[in-house]
Amino acid sequence: MSRLGNLGARLYRGEVGYDFIRNRKIWYGISILITITAIIGVAVGGLRMGIEFKGGAVFTTDTRAQISTAQATDVATEASGHMAIVQELGNGGLRIQITEVDTAKANEIKETLSDELGIPANDINADLVGPSWGEQIANKAWTGLGVFMILVVIYLAIAFEWRMAVAALIALIHDITITVGVYALVGFEVTPGTVIGLLTILGYSLYDTVVVFDSLKEGQKDITKQTRFTYSEIANRSINSTLVRSINTTVVALLPVAGLLFIGGGVFGAGMLNDISLSLFVGLAAGAYSSIFIATPLVADLKEREPQMKALKKRILAKRAAAAARGDSPEDGPEDPRDEAETAGTAIGRPRSHGRTPGKR
Repeated sequence: MSRLGNLGARLYRGEVGYDFIRNRKIWYGISILITITAIIGVAVGGLRMGIEFKGGAVFTTDTRAQISTAQATDVATEASGHMAIVQELGNGGLRIQITEVDTAKANEIKETLSDELGIPANDINADLVGPSWGEQIANKAWTGLGVFMILVVIYLAIAFEWRMAVAALIALIHDITITVGVYALVGFEVTPGTVIGLLTILGYSLYDTVVVFDSLKEGQKDITKQTRFTYSEIANRSINSTLVRSINTTVVALLPVAGLLFIGGGVFGAGMLNDISLSLFVGLAAGAYSSIFIATPLVADLKEREPQMKALKKRILAKRAAAAARGDSPEDGPEDPRDEAETAGTAIGRPRSHGRTPGKR
């Protein structure tokens, strides 16, 4: 068995682990700091909306220009009065994108580009994009996001409980905020590809969260019938038991996205790949973080406020204090909380046969 596989097995059995729940205030602080930074980035710098949302003109040439891409950018920016985005096409031509340009201005820019680039005006194609199309796309995206959030909350409340639904919703908002903030800070253009990537990451983020919640749901069965583990401790064991799985799925998902972002977009300059891959890369990383450090600790916080969980914790602490006074180790006994049955004769999540044949005494 590989070292990672062996570690995963030991984490699942509870032989090793890290106390994520006890240090939850640290994770909350880190998330709040990152979220505030993202919000400031959006408020101060704003989002760089693409031509599909703001409207404008796209000029394409079929032949190679007599000047470089950087020079073409300066020429287009000076001619339009707006920041131009210039990309070199596979056939040697150029794609020049300028936002907030009307028909009259587009014709004027086309003539200027023809003179400066040394290309006949007939060889330059100009396509105008109206802002109304972008508004429709944005409205549909927000509608889809709202419907998705509502359905997620309803499903999690039915499949698990309302506290898990609330925690998952907060984690999703956390992931979206961070992703949008990164776009504002790095200045990447927001295009329909960005919207697609943003909606896609929600599924990945929710998947990791539900995996931990499912383990937690299994571990908390008959929790009040034992006096060995508090709810927070069972929640922490649930995180550790699924930790390696979460890491593996996140790394496997991030590798191809990183290839698109850093190689496809960075090396080869594929603009549309940047739009999609950046949102996926940031969102996947934020989703993996939130499912471990935000969602489950929030559930533990909400659950520990219940009277029965407070009473359980009080009994457990009293038992441990009594054991410490006698000089006994409070950790003696089964490692798995699902094997504890000292109070009610039932196990948490599964029965123990103790070597006997089921149904025989």
